[in-house]
Amino acid sequence: MSIPLIAVLVVFPAAMAYAAASDIVTMTISNKLCLILVASFALFAASVGLGWPQLAWHLAAGLLVLAVSFGFFAAGWIGGGDAKLAAATALWFGFDQLLAYVFISSVAGGALTLLLLRLRKMPLPRLALEWGWAQRLHDKDEGVPYGVALAFAALMILPETAIWRAAIGA
Repeated sequence: MSIPLIAVLVVFPAAMAYAAASDIVTMTISNKLCLILVASFALFAASVGLGWPQLAWHLAAGLLVLAVSFGFFAAGWIGGGDAKLAAATALWFGFDQLLAYVFISSVAGGALTLLLLRLRKMPLPRLALEWGWAQRLHDKDEGVPYGVALAFAALMILPETAIWRAAIGA
């Protein structure tokens, strides 16, 4: 299996799944995970021969999302890990599918928020009372694991992107 296929079919989806699971369980997204996404994009870009102009647009998309999402972080609307994950994902997508990614992330994040608000009004099932992550997730004073929405959107958008087409040779 070639580097582009490994990056797009294994590393990127696995990183997204790990980000979502980590955010649910710990309410954090590791800096290492975001660095893995950035490094694997660099390997992918080099292996498919992404030209400097294309690479610049991918970097611009990542930096734009980083600036906007850190503004959201500063306002207290999202966590720092969410901001870094969104930026690393935007690096992969470039401007190709960025609007769709932002839209699906927003809708999924809104649905997740409404679901958690509803569930937090209900008592936690007895079985879950022993699980620290479930108690934290159920706590009305805790935030929303927005990494779940970001990962969901990324995996939904991935097959529509130029990186997907480059990886599978389409």
